[in-house]
Amino acid sequence: MNELRVVIVEDEPATARNLIRMLQDIDKRILVEAKLTSVSEAVVWFTANTTVYDLVFMDIRLADGLSFDIFNQTMIDRPVIFVTAYNDYALDAFKNNGIDYILKPFDQQEIGKALEKYKRLTGAGAPAPDRLPLKELAEQLLQLKKNYRKSFLVHYRDKLIPVESAKVCWFYTANEIVYAHVADNRQYVIDLTMEQLDKELDPEVFFRANRQFIVNRAAIQEVNFYFNGRLSLKVNPETPEKVLISKARVPEFKSWMNK
Repeated sequence: MNELRVVIVEDEPATARNLIRMLQDIDKRILVEAKLTSVSEAVVWFTANTTVYDLVFMDIRLADGLSFDIFNQTMIDRPVIFVTAYNDYALDAFKNNGIDYILKPFDQQEIGKALEKYKRLTGAGAPAPDRLPLKELAEQLLQLKKNYRKSFLVHYRDKLIPVESAKVCWFYTANEIVYAHVADNRQYVIDLTMEQLDKELDPEVFFRANRQFIVNRAAIQEVNFYFNGRLSLKVNPETPEKVLISKARVPEFKSWMNK
């Protein structure tokens, strides 16, 4: 691969630094032309710099709005790899149309695979990818984003009752059973896996803390420092065991809490 000029659009400094480190570990010839932190800054930069970059790594949610707003205000005609916390199968639309995405927290292997895909799509003799315009893809994703699960129909005693997703304080798995815990300390068995919940819940409201817990933003009362760079969450109602955020996910969690 010849010199690759990259632009990073990411409002979380730690995430941007981590991405740059991984890119340069993969290939020293990768040059970061710009680090942009907001929609407004990106619009100004891309308008003034139309040909000085080859590839864009872009977070979907920025401090001043969704990155899709950038495409409505300026032209980006280079490949874009979205680096995002949106864990939604609908994002396959991007992959199917020659654009990739990487879920946070990402690792070097995922970054490497995305770069390999970029090289395949843009290498000598490669056919031009048959893809929809970025604006149209963005509209597809925004439409699908509105369809996050609103409620669950759960067994309670001898009947079925609806439970609103937003009223669940935290989801917890133990012995391959998933529970939904609400504010009045009632607990219901949910007939979904944690992975399925992670895809179906609104990421603005819920955060996958670890393999055992998905927590509602409204239930978090305190965030405490824990051993080895981790964080411990105090939530209400209280959980059966500590809710810990790993060191690797701390930047993502802080960014989520600050939005």
